[in-house]
Amino acid sequence: MKHESNDQTKWLCDKCQRELELDKVKVRYMEGNFEVDLMKCPTCNQVFIDEMLALGKMKEVEEGLEDK
Repeated sequence: MKHESNDQTKWLCDKCQRELELDKVKVRYMEGNFEVDLMKCPTCNQVFIDEMLALGKMKEVEEGLEDK
């Protein structure tokens, strides 16, 4: 899964104050493992999931997995 954002906002990690970078992140849900491109802090590895992704694509995937 790849999340692309048209938003040109530069996001900063609240903890480290470093600019977030797009990176591969391992996500686990219902015994499934997925690798997703998400914004992540290069220092503390905190991941940012924006509202559109959480309520859009991730919700669709979640509902599809639960139906199986």
